[in-house]
Amino acid sequence: MVLKWLGRLLLLSFAAVILAPLLIVLFTSLKTTPQFYANPLGLPESLSFHNYQSLFDGQPMWGYFRNSIVVTLATVGLELLLAGFISYGIMRSGKRVGAAVFGLFAVGLMVPSQVNMIPIYTFVHKLGWSNSLTGLIIVSASVLLPLSVFMLSGFMKTLPKEILEAGEIDGAGEWTLLARIAFPLSAPYLAATAAFLFVIVWNDLLFPMLLLNGKDKLTLPLAMLQFRGEYITDYPVLLAGVVVTALPMIALFIFLQRYFISGALAGSLKG
Repeated sequence: MVLKWLGRLLLLSFAAVILAPLLIVLFTSLKTTPQFYANPLGLPESLSFHNYQSLFDGQPMWGYFRNSIVVTLATVGLELLLAGFISYGIMRSGKRVGAAVFGLFAVGLMVPSQVNMIPIYTFVHKLGWSNSLTGLIIVSASVLLPLSVFMLSGFMKTLPKEILEAGEIDGAGEWTLLARIAFPLSAPYLAATAAFLFVIVWNDLLFPMLLLNGKDKLTLPLAMLQFRGEYITDYPVLLAGVVVTALPMIALFIFLQRYFISGALAGSLKG
């Protein structure tokens, strides 16, 4: 009984640590700038949505939203397609070949993205993809591919081999097995991976800062830097932008929560 209550107390403490910064961000976005500097951690004297209005009146926020949505959806879609093909191939290639290919992608996880910044920029510039959403999508998908393969390969190994063998007996080829059996059975795993990748790509600042320089091509995290001045930063408006930026991620998690949890637990629940 005591351990049970200690566990609950620990979970409540953890929830408070997570919730406190979120509430500070939300309350600050509802303050005026003088209120913020007078009492940074206090409650707002009155609820004001002026910062949100200023956010959309003074900046082309809908354009930034469009850029972020295009980059994120295209990157995640391309990533799932490529990682799904590769992970299926690893599963079907036998232990030696599959382990060798998986090892190559595992090595890719050991190399920090920051190390490749100069080669990536040079490569993108030579291809004429500088300041291009297309270049950003391809670079983001390439950098995240080892992580996606690492996640999906583990998921693919939990697929019942008997079903694939039954499909082979019925005359199905590899593409049919992939499209009609492997991918449908992997839907929870794909959704879990998609949710994870969505958060990474949506919040990415490094590669948009490296590859984009036109104001009409900015993504939301990069656009938030415009609210930082040389001598003073408008924190209430900046944090209002943070709240707006976080809303799609919250909606996505609510929508994919069932798939995310089932996909995350699938490996541990498998026989």
